Amino acid sequence: MTSDQGWGLAAALGSALVFGLAAVAQAHGVRRGQVPVDSLVRFVATSVRDPWTWAVLVAYLVGFVLHAVAIWWLPLYLAQATIAMSLPVTALASRRIAERLDRRAWGSVGLVSVGLVLLAAGSGSAGAVVTDRAFVLSLWAGVVLLGLASLAGGRLGGGGLGALAGLGYAGSAIAVRGVGTPVDGDVVLAALAVPSFSLVAFWMYSRGMQSSAVSAATAPMIVGQTFIPAVVGVVLLGDGVRTGWEWSIVLGLLVSTLGAVRLARTQAVEPAPPVPTAG
Repeated sequence: MTSDQGWGLAAALGSALVFGLAAVAQAHGVRRGQVPVDSLVRFVATSVRDPWTWAVLVAYLVGFVLHAVAIWWLPLYLAQATIAMSLPVTALASRRIAERLDRRAWGSVGLVSVGLVLLAAGSGSAGAVVTDRAFVLSLWAGVVLLGLASLAGGRLGGGGLGALAGLGYAGSAIAVRGVGTPVDGDVVLAALAVPSFSLVAFWMYSRGMQSSAVSAATAPMIVGQTFIPAVVGVVLLGDGVRTGWEWSIVLGLLVSTLGAVRLARTQAVEPAPPVPTAG
């Protein structure tokens, strides 16, 4: 592993820590009932006046900056899978909002961690920044499709909403790989796709955590934001794999995804506990 990859991995782990804590803070904010999540317009209009939501957004912004560094210096499959380490952080922090993980759930967290180690062991170099008209058009087609899918969000449970959020964060991560220099119209459009994907993902994730346990919404989100960029990165963006270590990448993705799915199924049976307001 090169020094750049080492810094990239450190940035990815830092973003996982921030994202894990921010997820629990976001759940607390949503469950106070002061920010409506049934409509994107109402959600945004209320959120801009809510200090707690602003604090969560700032935390996510810090995590995103660290995540962007990881995306530029690591293959997408490793940068995204490292975010799965936010699961144990979320699991530990969720004890603050009266959620508990049993032995089976902690075993699932362990699988996610083992999968990440396998991915790190087999990772190669990151592909170059790719920005062209076809890439940008594909990004914005994804934004439109995700927006249309979110209209059906009211009929989905916490896991389904988390999965939609995962698609949004996957699109955001892929779009980051299109942001570079020199700055031209395509680069600007790729950069604008990042917050567009993220806004819908943040809304879907908030709705998911209102109706289910934090981990139940988080696990399918992590699956979506890991697998899709992994495939796109290797097939289309030139992400490398260590010679002879392809098995480690495949096994790592499968093990980490299995852990996330098991955790989602374990937590999905638990109703989201109410969060008492201060005072």
